Amino acid sequence: MTVVSGRTRIKMCGLTRPQDVLAAVEAGADAIGLVFYPPSPRHVDLAQAAALARLVPPFVTIVGLFVNADPAQLRATLAAVPIHLLQFHGDEDEAYCRQFDRPFIKAARVKPGMDLLQYAQVFPSAQAILLDAFVEGYGGGGKVFDWALIPERLDKPVILSGGLDVANVADAVRRVRPAAVDVSSGIESGKGIKDAEKMQAFVAAVRGAEAEMKETPAG
Repeated sequence: MTVVSGRTRIKMCGLTRPQDVLAAVEAGADAIGLVFYPPSPRHVDLAQAAALARLVPPFVTIVGLFVNADPAQLRATLAAVPIHLLQFHGDEDEAYCRQFDRPFIKAARVKPGMDLLQYAQVFPSAQAILLDAFVEGYGGGGKVFDWALIPERLDKPVILSGGLDVANVADAVRRVRPAAVDVSSGIESGKGIKDAEKMQAFVAAVRGAEAEMKETPAG
């Protein structure tokens, strides 16, 4: 995989409340994720999303998560909400993902036997590949997948997702060395309800793992 030295980026996804956006920013999140997939308990409508986006300061990335969205509806979302980066979690192909003239990342639902090297090649325009656990249906299931399934050499930066929380994210950073980590249920007190203390602890765990790696270089 692409090994990244230095700072691991942190995305906090599925934010639905103003206080959670403010807490994520205060904790040090690099990106906040807004879910535009109606079946999700973390779904936000356009009015909610626009209000939340107004709370995000400069240099924090607003990510919009979509699953097999109708292109016209997605364009309407982009017109209403200042989304910087698109995240596709469905069966979208490269041509679909590229049509919105916006940087995008593509999620892979990882399971044994999946060829992640080939998967990454299918999306040459993607900024990164987000690796999540395979679950029935779409969206995060809060499940951890076997990180040993990640190839040593992946042509795209890796965003690690899937069941991350304060208890396992340090190990994830040390073992996988992803460009970024993506957390949702691991910083919640209930579905769509984030916990400010868990956010702070999650960031601290990531930064602690980075400090350990600097003191003990790989090799």
